[in-house]
Amino acid sequence: MYIKDLCYISCQTTFDSSFFETDSIDANAIFVSAKEPDYTPYIPKSLLRRMGKGVRMGIGSGMHLLNKHTNISGIILGTANGGLEDCIKFLNQIVDYNEGTLTPTNFVQSTPNAVAANLALMTSNTCYNNTHVNSGLAFESALIDAMLTLNEVEGDILVGSLEEVTQANINIDKLKGWVVDTETRLLHLVNGNTSGSLIGEGAGMFVVSHDKQQALVEVVDIHTVTTEDINSVWKVYESFLKNNTIEEKNVAFILGRNGDEKHNINYNAFEQQFVKGNSIYTYKNLCGEFPTSISFGLWLSVHLLNKKIKKESIYKDVSMDIKQIIIYNQTYNNQHSFLLVKEVL
Repeated sequence: MYIKDLCYISCQTTFDSSFFETDSIDANAIFVSAKEPDYTPYIPKSLLRRMGKGVRMGIGSGMHLLNKHTNISGIILGTANGGLEDCIKFLNQIVDYNEGTLTPTNFVQSTPNAVAANLALMTSNTCYNNTHVNSGLAFESALIDAMLTLNEVEGDILVGSLEEVTQANINIDKLKGWVVDTETRLLHLVNGNTSGSLIGEGAGMFVVSHDKQQALVEVVDIHTVTTEDINSVWKVYESFLKNNTIEEKNVAFILGRNGDEKHNINYNAFEQQFVKGNSIYTYKNLCGEFPTSISFGLWLSVHLLNKKIKKESIYKDVSMDIKQIIIYNQTYNNQHSFLLVKEVL
């Protein structure tokens, strides 16, 4: 499967071309908000005013690509929480109206499939449309779905992710121990060893195809596993390596390090056991931690393989000609995934 085009809305200036030419945006906070672009070229104002932030980001980034790529044979998204802002509004309405007659807009816009459905309606696309909502593996599931669907359809597929942050879900994640108690520097995140991490949000979209003409990178393989037994995770990774021809001399790693002491244990073990003199990059110190943040890691890998490097993403620099990238991410210490991305030959 080949990536032909991509777009990302995050707390960095990733929507336009300035991200690699300017300094990264830092923050001293508990959560970082996405920098939303001007949506009016992509979303009619009559629709825009009824959309929550997550839906706006997903549709805005999606339409940015759909306006350029019309041969779309499927729309496949992954999200852990869908439109949280509208969901909270709807739940509050239940209380405010004493479970009486409620306004349907917040309910309709808060469902996880609202973005994929709206993209299909806005482009009159009647092809395959699906949304995966399995927490920290939602985006990986969307990628696997896209790989399988490309075997059955002609044309390209839009695959992506979206996540928004609200004070309500921050409070819940704090109780679970996944959010830092005090303000933390975003760019210093990977060097931390705190209880919890700095939360982020974003929406990333990719146009994928079986056709490698004008492709940016190739997504070769994806392995996922849900377990708290780290030895089982390493067995999955060893199977991942066995299934693919990987030359150690030209492979780099992108790790989902987020500064959380609970996660650091596994990332440290992975490096000690499997990383042998290779370059390592990180991405959550640029976008923050959220369930589908691995899509930002994939977005970064596309640019890295096309010789665009962000210095803040460098964790371990080794002089090497990078032709393949392995992305390892974990969410909530029990959802693990490995992605192999390589340059187009």
